[in-house]
Amino acid sequence: MSMVFKEPSREYTEQIRAYRQEFLDAGDSMDGTCRLESFEDPEKWIDYVASHADASTMPEGHVTSTLYMYIREEDNKIVGMIDIRHYLNDYLEKYGGHIGYSVAPSERRKGYASEMLKAILVKCGQRGIGRVLITCDSDNEGSRRTILKNGGVYDSSVFEPDEKVVLERYFIDVKRFD
Repeated sequence: MSMVFKEPSREYTEQIRAYRQEFLDAGDSMDGTCRLESFEDPEKWIDYVASHADASTMPEGHVTSTLYMYIREEDNKIVGMIDIRHYLNDYLEKYGGHIGYSVAPSERRKGYASEMLKAILVKCGQRGIGRVLITCDSDNEGSRRTILKNGGVYDSSVFEPDEKVVLERYFIDVKRFD
């Protein structure tokens, strides 16, 4: 199957709406979506995502980032989203890392997360990020396996007080993906 990364655009308004709704229906978290859960209007979310791409327009307290939709070309469906944070602030250094991602509930266990993470690590290297920090909830076995499959090396576990979850921190050497 042919997959492609695309940045959010109005061309994908209905697919974005469907992606969001699938997570809401499943009662699942939308990691790596730049707060998609907070936006009923996909066009407002697209503008919000675009504001993060430039330091002069990004919201205060945030870092510049690039979000990609992972699209299956045969049916133009968004199967996942992944966000690269260009650098880390104090919060991301402790809890969030360089990359956040999610795969639509109906598309899980098909290898998309591993493929998406592997491909995005190349983009991280192109941005000059040589060592990526990535985290996952301690009870998220699928995400842990995805990280390990892509060369993640366990660093530590930390308690995130706002979400009240234990997060596992992993580092991935991006050079191996050049």
